[in-house]
Amino acid sequence: MVDLTDIRAITADLPRSYEVLVRDQIKFRVGQIVYLAVAPDEQTIGIGFPKEERAAALANEPDKFLPPRPSDERFRWIQVRLAALDHDELRELILDAWAMCVPKKVRDAYFGT
Repeated sequence: MVDLTDIRAITADLPRSYEVLVRDQIKFRVGQIVYLAVAPDEQTIGIGFPKEERAAALANEPDKFLPPRPSDERFRWIQVRLAALDHDELRELILDAWAMCVPKKVRDAYFGT
């Protein structure tokens, strides 16, 4: 199982990413865009996720993915159970969410493309 320590380790070297505390909830941002939010109980995270892939993820892996709150359905967002992730899956989700928020040149420089 992964936890907040793993999340912080993965996000630590991401350009333009920073951690904030908003109403007792840890969030990770690029500028003012939140790409990852840790639930207060640290059991789930909300994370940036392509809307067009959300229904398939929810249908194929219901033990891992949860729908976003109704107020967040309009955004590119999904909820994920941390207990259902290994470190590699967590890293992939975080990098994908971060990459949706940064300028293309920053993303390309980080990934070396």
